[in-house]
Amino acid sequence: MIRFENVTKIYQKDFPALDDINLEFKEGEFVSIVGQSGAGKSTLLKLIYAEEMPTSGTVFFDEVPLNSISKGKLPRHRREIGTIFQDYKLLHRKTAFENVAYALEVVGASNEEIDENVPQILDIVGLGEKMEKYPHQLSGGEQQRVAFARALIHKPKIIIADEPTGNLDPFSSWDIVQLMLKINELGTTVVLASHDKYVIDKIGKRVVVMDKGKIIGDYEKGKYKLS
Repeated sequence: MIRFENVTKIYQKDFPALDDINLEFKEGEFVSIVGQSGAGKSTLLKLIYAEEMPTSGTVFFDEVPLNSISKGKLPRHRREIGTIFQDYKLLHRKTAFENVAYALEVVGASNEEIDENVPQILDIVGLGEKMEKYPHQLSGGEQQRVAFARALIHKPKIIIADEPTGNLDPFSSWDIVQLMLKINELGTTVVLASHDKYVIDKIGKRVVVMDKGKIIGDYEKGKYKLS
C-alpha cells in the first residue's frame, strides 16, 4: 500500500532527517514507528501525506509515486489519509459535531451528507452524546477522539497518528490505543509514531525502530518489547 524506495530527506546540508529508507506498509497493517526525538518518525509520516517530498528516492501510495501527483490533485490524495496529531488541532469555537462537519464542508458535502455521516462517526469514537460540546468542555482524551472522528470522516484507507497520546494520561492513552485497534480491525491501515513505551507494549503489533534517520529494526507482531 505504501512503499519507500531509497528515500532520503535532507533539511540541512549533510544532516539527513531520513537516510536511504526502504520500507513497506501493507494494506490492513498496524505498524508502530518508534525512536527517540529526532529519529525521523515525523518526517517519515509527512512524506506519506505529501506535506514533504523526498530529496531523493520515491514514496509510492497504491503504486502511484507521490512526486508525480500534481498540486491540484494533492487534496484528493490527502483525503485517502486520516491524520491525528499530539495537539488535536481542533477549532475551539466549534462543537465536536462542527469540528468533524468542517472536514466535509471544505470538500463541498451537502447538509444531508453531513447530518447523516457526522453522528455516525462520533458514535464510532464514543462521543455520540457529546457532539454539541465544545473542546474546552471535553477531556484531553475526548478531544483526541474528536480528532479521530474528523480523520475518519472521509473513510480513509490509512490513519497516520503522530504521537496521539503525547498529551494524555495513561488511562486516556489506553482508550486511544483501543480506538486505534478497533479502527484497524475494521480494515483501515494504521501507522503510529510514538515513543510511549506503555502504548507500544500494549499494542503488540509490528514495530519499526528508527534512529538518526535510519531504520535499525523491523519486528513482526509481538516480537518487540521496549525495555
